[in-house]
Amino acid sequence: MSDNTSPVKYFLSGGFGGICTVVAGHPLDTIKVRLQTMPLPEAGKQPLYAGTYDCAKKTVQREGFKGLYKGMSAPITGVAPIFAMSFFGFGLGKRLQQKTPNEELSNLQLFAAGAFSGIFTTTVMAPGERIKCLLQIQQGGNTPQKYSGMVDCAKQLYAEGGIKSIYKGACATLLRDVPASGMYFLAYEYVKKTFAPKEGEVQSPGLKLSITILAGGSAGIANWAIGMPADVLKSRLQTAPEGTYKNGIRDVFRELMKREGPLALYKGVTPVMLRAFPANAACFIGFELCMNFLNYVAPNL
Repeated sequence: MSDNTSPVKYFLSGGFGGICTVVAGHPLDTIKVRLQTMPLPEAGKQPLYAGTYDCAKKTVQREGFKGLYKGMSAPITGVAPIFAMSFFGFGLGKRLQQKTPNEELSNLQLFAAGAFSGIFTTTVMAPGERIKCLLQIQQGGNTPQKYSGMVDCAKQLYAEGGIKSIYKGACATLLRDVPASGMYFLAYEYVKKTFAPKEGEVQSPGLKLSITILAGGSAGIANWAIGMPADVLKSRLQTAPEGTYKNGIRDVFRELMKREGPLALYKGVTPVMLRAFPANAACFIGFELCMNFLNYVAPNL
């Protein structure tokens, strides 16, 4: 993508790419959250889930395939503005560092532009993440459901603790998204640049698509490799009862280290990585398709 592309086009294309991401990756996101937040087993008892496959199997057995899509209303509602703001922030971050419209940025500058985009998304993402996680951990079967859906969850949270309760975990979300977004966009741009056609060389549509899939999938892997520990802490903080962690993410971290050790920071990593490649490949395919369309219908936007 040319470095002088309008941030407005990044905004619109990122929104469309985000919708593609959720549709492709939500089932594995549900499994990830359930693995991250399952209670520690009592002495002599088996854990609630033995791993990714066991969690998926039990979820489908108890709740049907729709159980894997629990909480999707929240990210679907917020995903367009979240990804739109993320890609807009990246486009703006690039522009702010350029001395001329077509200047190519260094890898460090691309990382900085991506990290800048992470700040943009937190305002929209934190409430959606809080609601999504609470809906995802609700077990099916005969277990009573505290929340009937996204709106009911938001209402109950507001009644319990006001806007502060809805935004619980915002700092943890920021801690995750700033470095992770930096790696996300850097990885995508790096792979695209590595396989860019040489001067005079013409790439086939199939090769272009393959490169986009590889670059988008690599971006997703890089994002979660950096962001996973903060995501575990965020999920636990956002799903804990009110008043559990008075000092926020610091208390979550201390308890996790004391009871489970450092490896617990990567709980749920298998479904995350299984999801990261296809979901983010879908995101950037959607992004590139929308960007090409906008460049065709509104070249001067």
